[in-house]
Amino acid sequence: RKLITFLIATANIIPGVFAFSGFTVGIRSHKYIPTRFQVDRSPYSGHDFASMEVTRLNSIKSIENVNDCESSNAPWFTEEQMHFTLGYMNKHHSGALKSFVETFSQLGVEQIRKNSFSGGSFSIESAKLLNIDKNFLYLDSAIKIRGKTELHHETVKISLDAKPTAPMLRTHPDLPVISSDMEETVHPVDNFVRRCCRLCIIANHESMTGKLLQLGTQIGGQGVGILKENLYLNQVPHNRYVRKYFYEMVSKAVLDAVQLCSEGKIGNRMKTTIMFPEMNPSMDSYRIGTLLEAVRCIAITLAEQNLRVRVCVQGSMGVGIFTGLPKQLSGVSALLSRMDWQSNEGEENEGMIGNFVNFGAIGAEHVVNGGGTDTNGNEIHQDDVFLLICPQSMVGLESSIYEPLSDMVRAAGDRPIILINPDLTDKVSSQGQQSIRGRQERIDFSNSFETVFHFQNIYYSGTSYFPILGAISKFGPTSAWVAYQRRDRLDGKSEVYVPTLLSESQPDGESVLNTFES
Repeated sequence: RKLITFLIATANIIPGVFAFSGFTVGIRSHKYIPTRFQVDRSPYSGHDFASMEVTRLNSIKSIENVNDCESSNAPWFTEEQMHFTLGYMNKHHSGALKSFVETFSQLGVEQIRKNSFSGGSFSIESAKLLNIDKNFLYLDSAIKIRGKTELHHETVKISLDAKPTAPMLRTHPDLPVISSDMEETVHPVDNFVRRCCRLCIIANHESMTGKLLQLGTQIGGQGVGILKENLYLNQVPHNRYVRKYFYEMVSKAVLDAVQLCSEGKIGNRMKTTIMFPEMNPSMDSYRIGTLLEAVRCIAITLAEQNLRVRVCVQGSMGVGIFTGLPKQLSGVSALLSRMDWQSNEGEENEGMIGNFVNFGAIGAEHVVNGGGTDTNGNEIHQDDVFLLICPQSMVGLESSIYEPLSDMVRAAGDRPIILINPDLTDKVSSQGQQSIRGRQERIDFSNSFETVFHFQNIYYSGTSYFPILGAISKFGPTSAWVAYQRRDRLDGKSEVYVPTLLSESQPDGESVLNTFES
């Protein structure tokens, strides 16, 4: 078996009191209002994403207008969608439907009980999906009973939020129910797909989840979790439209996360991981300019919502002559201030820098709480959001990022703190400072940051990072995790990332590999 390697990280939401203010549009001078959501000044270099949408095989033209309706007011499945879904599920996933009956219904319990003393007394032979509504699957189960020549049929109703029956808990996981808030914000097709994928994982049919995600796209869903075709991430440097595609995705995810934080629905500790080749510091293709362009896009997006953003890069660390910065962050502070933010007089973001976007380092002293005036008599405004670029420890004594970062988190209170490509793992150090003492506390602190965006390529194990095998992603704070397998089309001139696994938690390497091989 070929092994795959990619970073596995988990994040937990830290409960607490959320007093972070919502997005009320304040009154400010027109000269300080950003006017657009854009990073680079160049067009897409002739590439048109509209022509690069994922091909919808067997698409149903009569329901194309489903995407135009608001998600919260969208109707349930149309007749065409229902007919297509029932036919597909019954033809291609009859085994999974049978497992649903065995795992989630009393028929499965009865089968175990009656067969406990005499095997074959009661056997569920097959299951056929009859109907789907907002909360239930309706299946016709065919049962073979010893002594009877004809199959007995019984209709079973299974909740889309079902839990495995008590006898099945020994061999099947009990996963948390997906939040009910999703019904108001997600298209009904995508709602069904995500909840049904949860049932598939519980019933040990993980490989079915990627196919359901593709089904949702084909019958009129909003394409949640689908990647653009022809990204060509194996080609470095990347095309500008590819970079912008990721910039816009991560900016939207961060903005959604800050909004949810202001509503008290998630914690204020967040992190984003953007690890396509130009953003991966362990690869020769790493480009600091790509990272800073992504940060600029995020900062501008937040500033457009009247939020004051502080972009922070950690300062020098270490003791005595062993003082310095991680190589990845060398010169980043100077580059940030020299970037083209279009903030000068007469430009699109006139007055943004110094008013709605400011720079700093990591530490409690760099948290501005507002109130009073500075030496020039200008009013001091409170920072609303903190963007921390690649916080990480260094090899050596007194070089752990934990102390200044934790101090800054405490000083910020309930305001959003977003780590961009963090590495909070311990490094080699003398006297056990980063290996023994306080290790569990540092691990818990690292895990307290919730992932609000994640994209990372998957590679064959070994010394080479090419070719790319696939990717794993999470495109928003409430989105599911999706694994993809990269495939070349038959013409050899294009590529596509095919979803193979959808999960509510970050999947491990074995699960991803199993879905690749299925």
